[in-house]
Amino acid sequence: MASEPDAVDHEIRPDDDTVHSMWDNSLEPVRTIESGDVVQFTCRDSTDGQLGPDSTVADLADLDVSRVHALTGPVAVEGAQPGDVLEVELLDLEHEGWGHSVILPGEAELGLLSDEFPEPDLHVWDLEDGVAQFVDGIEVPLDPFPGVVGVAPDEDGSHETFPPRSVGGNMDIKQLTAGSTVYLPVAVDNALFSIGDCHAAQGDGEVCGTGIEAPMTVTCRFDLRSDLSIEQPQFETTGPFTPTGRDERMYGTTGIGDDLMEASRAAVRSMIDHLQEERGLDRNEAYILCSAAVDLKINEAVNAPNWVVSAYLPQSIFPEE
Repeated sequence: MASEPDAVDHEIRPDDDTVHSMWDNSLEPVRTIESGDVVQFTCRDSTDGQLGPDSTVADLADLDVSRVHALTGPVAVEGAQPGDVLEVELLDLEHEGWGHSVILPGEAELGLLSDEFPEPDLHVWDLEDGVAQFVDGIEVPLDPFPGVVGVAPDEDGSHETFPPRSVGGNMDIKQLTAGSTVYLPVAVDNALFSIGDCHAAQGDGEVCGTGIEAPMTVTCRFDLRSDLSIEQPQFETTGPFTPTGRDERMYGTTGIGDDLMEASRAAVRSMIDHLQEERGLDRNEAYILCSAAVDLKINEAVNAPNWVVSAYLPQSIFPEE
């Protein structure tokens, strides 16, 4: 649930001066705010507007990956210094009624099973009445969150946004929904906060490389904390801790092996097989659905030499038979 709305002190729209697709502590701030301010950010979809509601898989051939993770910002926080902590409360997130999930060509190496999915694919979702519409009547519950939320790193120069960092960034933590609070360690003067890559829903793992990517408006309250000291992001949240936000019947597949990444791949591969054989989805549809609505969990990492990862699929997303 969203927190009670607060008066917005600043509105930042996505234009050429406020959108960037890299981390760089030399970027000029688009706004300077004070601790306690509420800021409303309007964020483009993750492709920087290259895909839209009418896009098809053919449009992926011209996708400029260098523009992916279109972030709104950076915002300077008055008085922030290295060693401080920036507390960011996510008050509200509003989507625009559509989103997309993409499988990039295998050579892009984006996705847990990118080597097994050489051809690109695209699904455009309608977002309405709290669900995202998939194929065959499948409905994925919406729980919007920003995939990228962070402050500038202390290393000079331009840095890709794909890897997450100790100052946040592309963390894809699906539990950073409205009402959550994330704590970011400040690395440079004025913090230089940016946000974007919003998702209408996502499974833990984001296994095909994308969630339900969607343009969105995010409202945040900022507080500068000099009484805290953290080395990497921390957060408070009420979830969702399952794909639907409630305890319910799940179908699980396991991956067991001496490498957690390979165990994760095995669990997802088995879930794709299950969705093909039992639910009639084609292989690409199954992979996309896993990314949007299947959670990966480490069940145990103590019984050497093998570890267990499971993939959890909620049964309620399927139409009743």
